Amino acid sequence: LFMAVVSASVSKASQKPVRFYVAPDGNDAWSGKLPRPNRDRTDGPFATIARARDAIRELKRAQGDALKRPVTVYIRGGIYFLGEPIVFTPRDSGTSQCPIAYKAYRNEKPIISGGKLITGWKEVTIDGRRLWAVELPEVRDGKWFFRQLWVNGHRRRRARHPNKGYLKVAEVPDVTSNTPWHQGQMRIRFHNGNLKAWKTISDAELVLMSRWVESHVPIVSVDEEKRIVAFGKRTVFRPDPNDLYYIEHAFELLDEPGEWYLDRKAGVLYYMPMPNEDMDKAEVIAPVLAQLIRLQGEPAIGQFVEHISFRKLTFSHTEWALPEGRSGFAQAAVNVPGAIYGEGVRECAFEGCNFTHIGTYAIELSRGCAYNRIIACEISDLGAGGVKIGEPRIRDDDAEQTHNNEITDCHIYDGGRFFHSAVGIWIGQSYDNRIAHNHIHDFYYTGISIGWTWGYGRALARDNIVEFNHVHHIGVRSDGDGPILSDMGGIYTLGRQPGTVIRHNLFHDIAGYRYGGWGIYFDEGSTHIVAENNIVYRTTHGGFHQHYGRENVVRNNIFAFGRDAQIQRSRPEPHLSFTFERNIVYWREGRLLVGNLSNFNFAFDYNLYWCEGNGEIRFGNFTWDEWRAKGMDENSIIADPLFVAPERDNFKLKRNSPALKLGFKRIDLRRVGIRKKVWMRLHAHRRASDG
Repeated sequence: LFMAVVSASVSKASQKPVRFYVAPDGNDAWSGKLPRPNRDRTDGPFATIARARDAIRELKRAQGDALKRPVTVYIRGGIYFLGEPIVFTPRDSGTSQCPIAYKAYRNEKPIISGGKLITGWKEVTIDGRRLWAVELPEVRDGKWFFRQLWVNGHRRRRARHPNKGYLKVAEVPDVTSNTPWHQGQMRIRFHNGNLKAWKTISDAELVLMSRWVESHVPIVSVDEEKRIVAFGKRTVFRPDPNDLYYIEHAFELLDEPGEWYLDRKAGVLYYMPMPNEDMDKAEVIAPVLAQLIRLQGEPAIGQFVEHISFRKLTFSHTEWALPEGRSGFAQAAVNVPGAIYGEGVRECAFEGCNFTHIGTYAIELSRGCAYNRIIACEISDLGAGGVKIGEPRIRDDDAEQTHNNEITDCHIYDGGRFFHSAVGIWIGQSYDNRIAHNHIHDFYYTGISIGWTWGYGRALARDNIVEFNHVHHIGVRSDGDGPILSDMGGIYTLGRQPGTVIRHNLFHDIAGYRYGGWGIYFDEGSTHIVAENNIVYRTTHGGFHQHYGRENVVRNNIFAFGRDAQIQRSRPEPHLSFTFERNIVYWREGRLLVGNLSNFNFAFDYNLYWCEGNGEIRFGNFTWDEWRAKGMDENSIIADPLFVAPERDNFKLKRNSPALKLGFKRIDLRRVGIRKKVWMRLHAHRRASDG
């Protein structure tokens, strides 16, 4: 017995992690085995994370290219400005028995930054405006330029016109009746007085929203007499009259506190401070890098980055510039990279991390990424979107396909600050992923997007589970800004997706500009998807819309308070489009069912419909009796569902609700959103002994 106890103790001791430390006051020539410099400053922590990574490589080489114990790298509080992304390759992997963790030391806040601290400000007065200015020789020499800036931890915007709201396109002079919608243009006509030929107008960019994308186009000239603004790039799509736009980054527009202008030729940054902002003490950071960490496996040859975790770290200050000739992308800003980028990544994790003040997407797990976890991360102030899983391309090799990843209990918000069409979570040609218990809000475009094959062609996005998410203020932000784009959803799908289930989610406050502010949106080719037990309310164009698709099932959902419509079906096809059963549809304005109902290849039954005030109920142009005569809703009813308090967004059913007699199952929202226990486990203060 004694020997057994001793043996167990030795075994446990052998698994005690090897520890390395990184600190801002460290030195890469030291051992990295102390959390702080010793008294003589002859040893202490490393100065960089890259050096800690290299120390683990050295440890592995000394042990026959294998780890014998887990390794933890503790990172002390402070800002770590990177000169280049930190790259992890397969040789930096841990194992299931000996994983590698990079984590914050105790309760400290380490920030991994792709930016540069700007100092040396001087107060200047130009044209009666009191500004602060700083010379940046790298900008003057053409080695650096940036479009995003943070002051004291807050995003500051480029000088903008108008300061609030948007201008509207008057005309598009080069468009004819034969111009296709996807043909971009090189100029627009503006309304009288909207733009001027300011001296620095050629430094400015015009951001124009059309359909579901935005275009970033440099301004070449402004003709005030003809009211024509000409661009240096073609817009993504054809602009139309009344499309929204604004311009930014002309010196003459620098007229409101918190705005800035970067003079590329002179290499001078001008800033108008906020009230009580002391520029002698302000922390001003501009982005330099597009990416902070690259996990670079080689899935095509079976080499993966594995068993590395990042915990309670903050990642900030990235930016990515559009390529020459490109003003934007066809949807979801999908080509904008992630600040954290991975390919060939398996069994890795980001837990309790904070991604903020990001100019790109936060995380991108692209080709060949599987069994990874993104848990309880806060992802906010995003130039683009939150998380991208997969890629638009279909991979034939199983090892290069992305699957079985998990995004849970994350707070993803305040996105699309620069690339307005970016989304909260994007899944492309990827299967068996789980998106659960996330809180996603304040994006100009879609909350969750899954698919990436338009139509009925080959697709890999199958068996994805989307459950218990709270998604709101999509299209229109919670501060009232928007809508500026169209054709969006709280969740948006494309292509054949057998096994994909959207369940127990809460979607609300979703708005499109011209059209398409839908809660659940099955777009082109969406097939074999189940949407059940969701609550959707306060949308501009409907709780549910199917453009076209095949044999989808929409059941046991509550759709309430659509503005223009509640349900829409757009394209008739020779097969069953969808089955709509045991749903409650409740509204006070707009129409019940709109779209193309020229054939009846859909099925409606066991639903409850109620329009407040006993308004007329019509299905397209069909009366209730005509609709039922077509074989629709034979067992459905028109009745008040008896919600507890729908005017206060409480859609619980009273005990005597007639919906229950139709087989409707109560929807319990208590599990929707971030789970407190999961969040607190990763964000509560650590014990002093940790690290």
